[in-house]
Amino acid sequence: MMAPPQTLQQALAVLVCTFQRYSKQEGDRFTLSRGELKELLEKELPSLGDVQVKEGAFEELLSILDANKDGEVDFQEYIRFVAVACTLCHEFFVDSPVVLPRGQ
Repeated sequence: MMAPPQTLQQALAVLVCTFQRYSKQEGDRFTLSRGELKELLEKELPSLGDVQVKEGAFEELLSILDANKDGEVDFQEYIRFVAVACTLCHEFFVDSPVVLPRGQ
């Protein structure tokens, strides 16, 4: 019998599957178009909507993420964003008790 996947393994699978779920909606299935990225952020990180940001913030984010300037976000660019988001979360919660998030 195979052991159940560990939390980190599950988290990695979620990151990959989330990218793939949105990237295959239109055009190149290996990249996120502007619309796919916007939908991913709105649905997967809804708390970002609670933050009041300046006009054009999404376009600025897309510009920063799109390192090769092809107008889309590939998996490597997406993972850089996830790494930065994880770093910010770590810094924010560094003194909080360690509690695994509950499933939805």
